[in-house]
Amino acid sequence: MSASRLRRVAVLVLEGAKPLDVGIPAQVFTTRASMPYEVRLCGAAPGLVTGGDGLSYHVADGLDALAWADIVFIPGYRFPDRDDPPQAVVDALIAAHDRGARLAAISTGAFALAATGLLDGRRATTHWHYTGALVARHPLVEVDENVLFVDEGSVLTSAGAASGIDLCLHILRGDLGVAASNHAARRLVAAPYRSGGQAQYVPRSVPEPLGERFADTREWALHRLDEPLTLEVLARQAAVSPRTFSRRFVAETGYTPMQWVMRARVDMARELLERSQRSVEQIATDVGLGTGANLRLHFHRILGTTPSDYRRTFAQGE
Repeated sequence: MSASRLRRVAVLVLEGAKPLDVGIPAQVFTTRASMPYEVRLCGAAPGLVTGGDGLSYHVADGLDALAWADIVFIPGYRFPDRDDPPQAVVDALIAAHDRGARLAAISTGAFALAATGLLDGRRATTHWHYTGALVARHPLVEVDENVLFVDEGSVLTSAGAASGIDLCLHILRGDLGVAASNHAARRLVAAPYRSGGQAQYVPRSVPEPLGERFADTREWALHRLDEPLTLEVLARQAAVSPRTFSRRFVAETGYTPMQWVMRARVDMARELLERSQRSVEQIATDVGLGTGANLRLHFHRILGTTPSDYRRTFAQGE
């Protein structure tokens, strides 16, 4: 996708909209020289929309913005399991999707997206507190409660509010590449890529030592991707046994340590392909994969494309 084409983003503010959910896409995709996006906040009608948590929103656009947009974000809102959005909103979302727009729900915005029927037979997620309610209200949706977001192509969903950042950065990676996504993450002071799921935040009767226990180890590894990184090396840096490290790492990130390292190496290779003219062989050495053949193998397995095709897609100056 050419980086030079302006993309139009509509943020659909429904009654009871949660402030952080509204603010995330508005800030991530804010119009600036480095970001080829234009953002409009809209509602079921122009004017004042009563939000959640004591805030209200004045939106300049109504549902006509959905006919204009390339991407429509649906922020979460209060009491999503009580009533579906107005039929005009549902119809406008379906029409936007039929026209080719991507629909992206943040947190409980998944309920509004599910009301369109577009999630039937597809994987989706929402805030962990509401996953059961989403299953009950929309049984044809394949609800996955252990992920931060789900990308089904034209429809995307994310978990609790902060995972809206993960979803937005994921969309940026697909549109503009890793370098642009990492730049936006630095601007937001956010992690460029969180691989974990939301299961670590679900209350349990017996607390488990999950969370970000190994964040320092992951940061340490990211600066040494060109070096041998075995399970034993990582566990030693974390000061635990390899068995304990492996078990807790999977619970924290959703990946085994070696799966995470491989994805980190491929992500670093993506950025080097975008931002440098180094050969595939040189990049393979830079990211610890040894040979161009090894890089091509893992690049295709994880991303479904070749390094050369990826470089052509996200070449500098596009």
